[in-house]
Amino acid sequence: MKNIIELLSSNADYTYFIAEIGLNHNGSIDIVKKLILEAVNSGADAVKLQKRDVENLATREVLDKKDDRFPEFGTTYREIREHLEFNKDEYQEIKQFCNNQSIDFLCTAFDINSAKFLIDLDIDFFKVASHSVTHIPLIEFLAKKRIPIILSTGMSELEDIDLAYKIFKKNDTKLILLHCVSSYPTPDDELNLNIINTLKSRYPDCHIGYSGHEIGYIPTLAAVAKGARLVERHITLDKKMLGFDHSLSIVP
Repeated sequence: MKNIIELLSSNADYTYFIAEIGLNHNGSIDIVKKLILEAVNSGADAVKLQKRDVENLATREVLDKKDDRFPEFGTTYREIREHLEFNKDEYQEIKQFCNNQSIDFLCTAFDINSAKFLIDLDIDFFKVASHSVTHIPLIEFLAKKRIPIILSTGMSELEDIDLAYKIFKKNDTKLILLHCVSSYPTPDDELNLNIINTLKSRYPDCHIGYSGHEIGYIPTLAAVAKGARLVERHITLDKKMLGFDHSLSIVP
């Protein structure tokens, strides 16, 4: 895997691109591999998935409540979420496939159990989602492992980001911060790309990037023009596929 921070530090004109597969594999290893190949052919630097400990994702009442959004995945929220999770053998297969295709493999840990799972997988770089900026036990756990972190900042006050930043820096954990608006999809008038300048000024020792959820790609280009050094966008094979994020994703 490339040393992302070293790559960005040594080449001021380079923008590292993460093709976020996320949940768009629909629980299928075959779809994951197709998306990885499309990411490679499109010139992406990395693909990224997500890992959740479903049992601790919500209360049992929420998990077992009837959910008819994606009947092909399951009939309750728990069944849907479990359908979209891969086990360790499957993740090892995915990671090896990425290695064979010479593309970096990243993953978001949504909780401490998932972080432990990914550490056992020997992951090189963690992604931390926006909603976890204030998940201090997770932030502290990851910081102590000193594995480099990419942290999205959607839904956060600057003081929230400050606290996470201080925890990572206290533990000498390398950090990249991403401007993000946690609205799916994000209307153009809510993007506020000037926050990229705010983050660059407030955290001058961090590379600043952009995690976008808009329809299309023009705002992403504007984010790069603003100085985003790393870009993350959801990708899909078909925006009409069944699932949570396909409609706001970009195609190859």
